Amino acid sequence: MAINYPVPARIVRKGQTATRFLKPEVVAKLKSIDLKARLVVEGFLAGLHRSPYKGFSVEFTEHRPYMPGDELKRIDWKVFGKTDRFYVREYEEETNLRAYLILDSSGSMAYKTRGISKLEYASYLAASLAYLLLHQKDSAGLVVFSDRIDTYVPARRSPAHLNILLSQLNRLQPGGDTNLADTFHQLAERIKRRGLIIILSDLWDDQARVLSALRHFRHRKHEVLVFHILDPNEKNLSYKTPVLLKDLETGQQMALDPRVVGAEYRKSFEAFFHQFERGCREGLIDYHRFFTDTPFDRALLSYLARRQRLR
Repeated sequence: MAINYPVPARIVRKGQTATRFLKPEVVAKLKSIDLKARLVVEGFLAGLHRSPYKGFSVEFTEHRPYMPGDELKRIDWKVFGKTDRFYVREYEEETNLRAYLILDSSGSMAYKTRGISKLEYASYLAASLAYLLLHQKDSAGLVVFSDRIDTYVPARRSPAHLNILLSQLNRLQPGGDTNLADTFHQLAERIKRRGLIIILSDLWDDQARVLSALRHFRHRKHEVLVFHILDPNEKNLSYKTPVLLKDLETGQQMALDPRVVGAEYRKSFEAFFHQFERGCREGLIDYHRFFTDTPFDRALLSYLARRQRLR
């Protein structure tokens, strides 16, 4: 039995609109949820829009007694006139989360056994997250890559920016090899301001190199979320008869009998998972698995609820 998984010419078909990946029923649920970040990064306590640091702008917080070394311009002279004591005005700085959705569009992301492909699933997640971020007045950018960076949309926070992101998602074409590590290293150097990095990929690449590249983001003080997106058949190898498998990126083929290698394959796959989980945990990287047979809205809302609990 020969299995051939051709790469579709385009994910988007004629007549589809920019709202394809943003479902109204999901939007209704997302309106009541904030994306809570657990790590303090530059300029924000992610998702809460309040800096953990006292600043000099936007919203007055409180007075405190003057201490040697405080700048004289921060003294509230009106309070001094009333109390004959020196007090300093403190402000709580309004802040803004800057997030980048980094989406793998390599050939392997076209794979599907039923329902939707991994790339379509990742696009639904990316669209929902973009809406959520912009809805809560944060900034969202988009990077699409295969063996190189194909699309780079800088993070913006205007409502109109959502249409730009959705239009880019609608143009996606799966194809090309995977080069996760080099791409992540390049982006870690390119994205200067510390923020939230959300990676959506099947992670089919050299594991040690990928984990090293993810740690590069952390070294640059970003918070990193990894959404590992897979088709359930990649985990279970549920074929009942001998098959001929074809690599969607290289075109290489391999004949195998799942009845013979199935148990060993599933054991190796679980080890692959656990190594990623352990490597991400050790690097303070949030790692989460998504399988395309689970409705994306249910999976995303469950994940966001878990982050809220962790906060």
